[in-house]
Amino acid sequence: MLNTLSLYKPLLHGLMKLAGVRPQAVEIEPGTVINFWLPTETTTKNRPAVVFLHGFGFDGILTWQFQVLALAKKKLGVEKCTLVGLSYGGMIGFKMAEMFPNLVDSMVITCSVMALTESISRAGLQRIGFSSWAEYLSPETVKGVKKLLDVAFYKLPWALYFDHRKERHELLDALIVKDKDFTVPHFTQRFHLLWGGDDIIFDTEEVRNLKELLEGKATLHCIQRAGHLPELERPFVYNRQLKNILASWYEDEQGN
Repeated sequence: MLNTLSLYKPLLHGLMKLAGVRPQAVEIEPGTVINFWLPTETTTKNRPAVVFLHGFGFDGILTWQFQVLALAKKKLGVEKCTLVGLSYGGMIGFKMAEMFPNLVDSMVITCSVMALTESISRAGLQRIGFSSWAEYLSPETVKGVKKLLDVAFYKLPWALYFDHRKERHELLDALIVKDKDFTVPHFTQRFHLLWGGDDIIFDTEEVRNLKELLEGKATLHCIQRAGHLPELERPFVYNRQLKNILASWYEDEQGN
């Protein structure tokens, strides 16, 4: 972990607790633990909860710090949920939507794909100039960290941390799906694609392809001057768009 994060994370955790969320860990099977943050209080109103799924480089609270602070005071129920997934978290979100259609009501996807197929992986690695995702996402030198940041961000540099390298490499190897084995699931949910307009990992061609695969179920908004992590680079713009789409979906449900 980089020194800046070792100083920043305790302060951030304290701020999140003041905002009304707390950490919790659940062991879903021996040796497999899910860490997440949840509100200290929930309401009983018939509204979907908002579940944030983070990407590969940051942990959840670092990835979504600005969004948690923006939404923490609007605590929702838990009968259904809206998933907000970034990058790797978006891929997990698509799988959850496929497996649990009664739980997942809708999804906001940021800079992600339905599945990391061989062809998508090959094209993405070619754009960023790496031979593997492990080489890009788990740098071992200062030069490698700088390249990671240059690719992920449009302008603003941020620090990342890299723990559990062995497990991360195994996960990356298992993430790639052979093109011949991938089929588009039938989704019943609504989708909104909230993208960094200057993302080069999953670029504008990828988001157009994703929108086409969702067959009219998705709307799209690109945030200019933002790369692969628009929720960190331009949090006010991202939050405004996120709140607008969540509000519009809720109003539609109330109208029905």
